[in-house]
Amino acid sequence: MVKLGVVALDGTKMVANASLAANRTSDALEKEVKKMFQEAEVTDAAEDILFGADRRGDELPEELQDRSSRLARLKQCKERLDEQAAQAKEAQQAKIEKRMQEEQQSGQKKRGRKLRPAKDVVNEEAKANVTDPESRIMKTRSGYVQGYNAQAIATEEQIIIAADVTQEENDINQAHPMLDKAQATLKNANVTETIKAATMDAGYCSDANISKMIPNYPELYIATKKDWKQRKECNSLEVFSEPIPDGLNAKQRMEYKLKTEAGKKIYAKRKTIIEPIFGQIKDCRRIRTFLMRGIDEAKGEWNLICATHNLLKIFRRNALQMA
Repeated sequence: MVKLGVVALDGTKMVANASLAANRTSDALEKEVKKMFQEAEVTDAAEDILFGADRRGDELPEELQDRSSRLARLKQCKERLDEQAAQAKEAQQAKIEKRMQEEQQSGQKKRGRKLRPAKDVVNEEAKANVTDPESRIMKTRSGYVQGYNAQAIATEEQIIIAADVTQEENDINQAHPMLDKAQATLKNANVTETIKAATMDAGYCSDANISKMIPNYPELYIATKKDWKQRKECNSLEVFSEPIPDGLNAKQRMEYKLKTEAGKKIYAKRKTIIEPIFGQIKDCRRIRTFLMRGIDEAKGEWNLICATHNLLKIFRRNALQMA
């Protein structure tokens, strides 16, 4: 059933086993940690009087004790926000120093808005989730969710050949890693046929993704406009002749290629390959939320979901052949 040629890559937002309401700012996390320590001290003192210094009075058997704790998650969230703040400060300070160096070399002040001090670029309203610290706030068509960005590459027969989960809200950095993953999967399965072309929507469009040249790599067809605009162009009667003219930059070359007869035909396959898969998983099978928490657990769960999707395809194909 795995017939290579044209494949499609896309991402979908999966809801985490956590609530948006469980997000906290750095200040809120610090206050909550302090409050927990204060409450713990008061409770410990009272329980020491009642049960003794080495007992709580409600101990579970050792094999049933849960090692995870809310305090550990709070600390993990605080560490992530502190790390983000430090990275923002470092990046801004590097910009300031670079500008100062350029001004010293030229002997003139650079035009434009003055750069803000490093401390002022920190987002004090940045939040982390105390239920699943590794999940992120994701924007969807119906609003914001607490979740993960699930990726998949599929063939024209809607068989998924690569799957992964990322914490990044957009798809821009997933194009080549996902194609590499698909190539590795095919190699491990001893599939000698190669991917000829890969289609992606505008979420994957960047000069780096378009212009990256790798020997024996699939031909890329990446939309340069929003989906409805790209589809409108595919359906238009205007067709550009080949070959692609010289003197165009990477994005212009891609725009031109998508307006050729071959480009229109190949890109049009994207919507019939990958979009129905997410509909089958989310609407038909009603799998919209990960049950487990943490990025590694989410990856494992998404791989299982994609594997069962492929098994259902095989089952239905065999059932039709036997009917």
